[in-house]
Amino acid sequence: MTETGSRRRVRTAAGTETGPRAGAGSVWSRDFGLFFAARAAARLGDTMLPVALAAGLLEHGYGAGAVGLAMAASTASFAGLVVFGGVIADRFSTRRLMIGADLVRVVTQSLAAVMFFTGHVLLWQLCAIGFVNGVASAVFQPGVASTVPRLSADVQGANGAIRIAESVAQLAGPAVAGLLVGFASPGGVFAAHAGTYAVSALCLLLLRLPPLSPDALAATGRGMRAFRADLVQGWREFRSRTWLWGVIVIWGLYMIAVAGPTTPLVATEVVQQHGPRAYGLVNSALGAGTVVGGLLALRLRPRRMLRAGAFSLFLFFGFPGAVGLGLGVPAVAAGAALAGAGMSFWSVMWATTVQTQVPSDVLNRIHAYDVAGSLAMMPVGQAVAGPAAGALGASHVLLVSAATSLVVVVFLLAVPAIRGLVRADANPAPALTPGR
Repeated sequence: MTETGSRRRVRTAAGTETGPRAGAGSVWSRDFGLFFAARAAARLGDTMLPVALAAGLLEHGYGAGAVGLAMAASTASFAGLVVFGGVIADRFSTRRLMIGADLVRVVTQSLAAVMFFTGHVLLWQLCAIGFVNGVASAVFQPGVASTVPRLSADVQGANGAIRIAESVAQLAGPAVAGLLVGFASPGGVFAAHAGTYAVSALCLLLLRLPPLSPDALAATGRGMRAFRADLVQGWREFRSRTWLWGVIVIWGLYMIAVAGPTTPLVATEVVQQHGPRAYGLVNSALGAGTVVGGLLALRLRPRRMLRAGAFSLFLFFGFPGAVGLGLGVPAVAAGAALAGAGMSFWSVMWATTVQTQVPSDVLNRIHAYDVAGSLAMMPVGQAVAGPAAGALGASHVLLVSAATSLVVVVFLLAVPAIRGLVRADANPAPALTPGR
């Protein structure tokens, strides 16, 4: 097969060809535009949800613990079931599964809106809704990984564009939610959230995915035994790639010691020392940084993507470090912007690597293991942040987090399979002649 310009197809390391149908543009096309809109709309709604839950539950006499419990119900079900969602996504139409998951969340968020509009708000009901939403997300998320390379010949560019859209949505979502709470009620935010899922479902319904490769259409069998076999095969594929499981293992340390403590402790320290407006400014800087990182990922094409992405993670050091050192708001905001840029660039490098190095017939399962492994340690880090801050002081914990962020990068670069992995669409190196 010849490769011509933006229509080339990417061959994975396993030899499986993936890519958009002939005639697709390098990044933008009608179908990628629809998928882009679906992801942006859903992300906008998701960033509105914490504001709605916090304002609504506090308004009805519940405390911060209830807000955390309602959020944890969704996170727990998602983390626990996303691996199974990966198997399901590899056995059925990912587009139909994603549409179905969106429609389920339209219903659940509409029910939540009715609860708040009528004033009949019960915590267990919101937790049940959160659990169902988590299950729907577990079915939805694995299909995202395999959809991107089917829609765009430029997988890295597509991931960069989606990352930028999600970053902008993350900036706008809380502000929109705050306006809706102020001018309407928390129920209005839930209604808007249901609307974002409806937009996502409509975009996916209009989407035309190219046909799968013959390998991806291979029969997997029916019944629980075949389901378990698919699950085991996904684990074997995951375990067979040192660069893949190596990153996930190291990322577990990052979640426990860096990402988990940084989010709650930075919020607490900045609000207490500088006020809520300063924290809003820091969050805006973080969001702006993620946009910049996405833009850089659109332009820079490193041959060794994971190595370049790992180096970009050095930029995260300044965020918890500036807060831990007690620096002023401008320094903290600058650290947040750099952290957002580094994390965003890494995210695009990582997503593109997984989507182009893994065969399409197991990609959904591999992505599910990736998500589950990456997410599993975050609650642990969040849980230990409070006791650690009480024993050592929040500033000292944040300084440890900053130092650990550097150690994690060193660990990533110390693994040959990670730092030496060459991008799947790179030109093969010329063969060495004997004696050279």
